[in-house]
Amino acid sequence: MREGWIAPLRDAGAPGRALDEPAAQALGRDPFEAEPAGDPLAARLDALEGGAPSAAAGWQRLAPLAPRRRPAQLRPGRPCVPTLGEIELPEPRTWIERWLGDSDRRVMAAFNHLVEGEGPYDRFGFSPDVMQTAFPFFRALYRGYFRAKSDGHEHIPANGPAILAANHGGLLPFDAAMTVVDVALHTDPPRLVRSVVDRWAGSLPWVNVFFARMGQVIGTRENCAELLEQGQLLLVFPEGLEGIRKNLSQRYRLQPFHVGFVEHALRRQAPIVPTAIVGGDDQAPILYDAKSIARWLGVPVLPVTPTFPWLGPLGLLPYPVRYRIRYGEPLDYHLRFGAEGADDARLVHYLAKQARGSIQKLLDRSRP
Repeated sequence: MREGWIAPLRDAGAPGRALDEPAAQALGRDPFEAEPAGDPLAARLDALEGGAPSAAAGWQRLAPLAPRRRPAQLRPGRPCVPTLGEIELPEPRTWIERWLGDSDRRVMAAFNHLVEGEGPYDRFGFSPDVMQTAFPFFRALYRGYFRAKSDGHEHIPANGPAILAANHGGLLPFDAAMTVVDVALHTDPPRLVRSVVDRWAGSLPWVNVFFARMGQVIGTRENCAELLEQGQLLLVFPEGLEGIRKNLSQRYRLQPFHVGFVEHALRRQAPIVPTAIVGGDDQAPILYDAKSIARWLGVPVLPVTPTFPWLGPLGLLPYPVRYRIRYGEPLDYHLRFGAEGADDARLVHYLAKQARGSIQKLLDRSRP
């Protein structure tokens, strides 16, 4: 082990440490290794709960606010939610419940168990009510617009902590949304995927609170460690923002990985499930990325696509491409190297390269 290699990583990830960099310079960082200026989404949620006015306050109508509670810690081997057969459904009361049907309503009802106590949402802002309201829309995208197909669901652990590590593509995070829907529909007990998003998204009014209500989290060391300790399922994109910057010549070619997800998998004894997502790189093909202008504007990417900026904001909408999601055999690095392996920076980087190779092979096999 090389203490000199891992010490900077450990210091930068210390809880509560704030770095003196502008938020724009934090774009594309490994969220597990650095936490500049804290968690912007947590700050926004705290402001809402305290009654401070915000552009995101409109979401209060969908999820009444109450003091956030820290849920009880779940043992890694204990299921987070009941099986579908154990859920008893009342008669549908709203048009959304009638539209969902019994099978989808059972999936949504299973997620109620993730919220402890009497509050309407968990410590990270997840609201089962908002999830149920938005689910018909995303299910329609999944089945009708993107016509998603998937396989390899048997590789997703039925319970306990796990990390789905996937390739990233597309200007808008529909690859994450389709993975959340796919896992919810193909696991029993149903598992809620907690997608790790960049802190830049946590600063966007309305969008940031919607992400939280749907169960997504800002990728800080504290957030990810706590979710894994609770036995939950994380979705990470180790390419970071470089994944959505890929141009046509780089489609489905994985960019260099951030390695913090491997360290967390080792420390929290969580398997890594390689995940290949085909469709994201085709939904908004980038012809050119004006990086210098994007940095000046403080945005992660300023793309030129066949439809943007020519059609204005409508040009950012995804094309109706077919999605294909494939889950590979879990990488059980934690069984081979144990939690102490996370202290060896060379090992962490080596395992990240191995994981990248596994995802690339799975991606190559999944493309038509």
